[in-house]
Amino acid sequence: MPTYPFLPFGPFHLLVVVTALAFMALEYALGRLAQHDTHDLGESAASLAVAAGQTLMRGIEAVLVAMPFAFVHAHRLLDFDQTGPLALLGLFVGSEFLYYWHHRAAHRIRWLWATHSVHHSATRLNLTAAVRLGWTGNISGNFLFFLPLVWIGFHPFAVVAMLGVNLFYQFFIHTEFGPKLGPLEWILNTPAHHRVHHASNAACLDKNYGGILIVFDRLFGTFVEAPEGQRLRYGLAGGTPTLNPMRIALGEWAAMIRDLRAAAGWKERFAALFAPPGPLKR
Repeated sequence: MPTYPFLPFGPFHLLVVVTALAFMALEYALGRLAQHDTHDLGESAASLAVAAGQTLMRGIEAVLVAMPFAFVHAHRLLDFDQTGPLALLGLFVGSEFLYYWHHRAAHRIRWLWATHSVHHSATRLNLTAAVRLGWTGNISGNFLFFLPLVWIGFHPFAVVAMLGVNLFYQFFIHTEFGPKLGPLEWILNTPAHHRVHHASNAACLDKNYGGILIVFDRLFGTFVEAPEGQRLRYGLAGGTPTLNPMRIALGEWAAMIRDLRAAAGWKERFAALFAPPGPLKR
């Protein structure tokens, strides 16, 4: 679940934070009542600390993103009414399509994975893990994936708002609770699908990239169901869990820089930054 620039913190954001904390507490209480081991309190505290750091970084990122968004919008191709149902549908589908490819790239390009790996580092899947977001998303260039919507003619605030809807929806699918949704499982990204995305089982790696929709995973061959007879394991494949918020947020950046410094020649340097995550092939 990558993050995006938002408007400055205000009453609406305070309401969102209070609502999220209330749902986190409810999920924890349900887990205790069901005697289901859904939380590690130390890990949840670390996730909240990472979320606090990401909130502080978001203001800096918003400044960095504002200029390219404004420049592209000034050179947009079209002017059209953005309040009509067809425009809203186009914005929704377009943002979901670009989100899918951005999310897929964030798993396959180490430069982007350095930020996104933060979100996958939690070893328990619950609502506190949903807010464990990297601090360097737009510094890495995440926003570039969504500039085509602005270039077409959608206002930057409309694009950011739609991505905010995506992020809000995804908060609720980071849970081990929740029934199957019948036919909607074919269309929507559900808790069942997202559990697979977060699992580090071999069959689950780099699958189910969708935000609100799961249809693009089905179209482009990245959809899988949970493997039968296997318990889903969460966290980074081959990683060592930590409760240190700084190591969580910046650990993959440090590892990438170490590999870059140790690389011999331009080919290895390029691979250290842009090859898929994992050991360098020397």
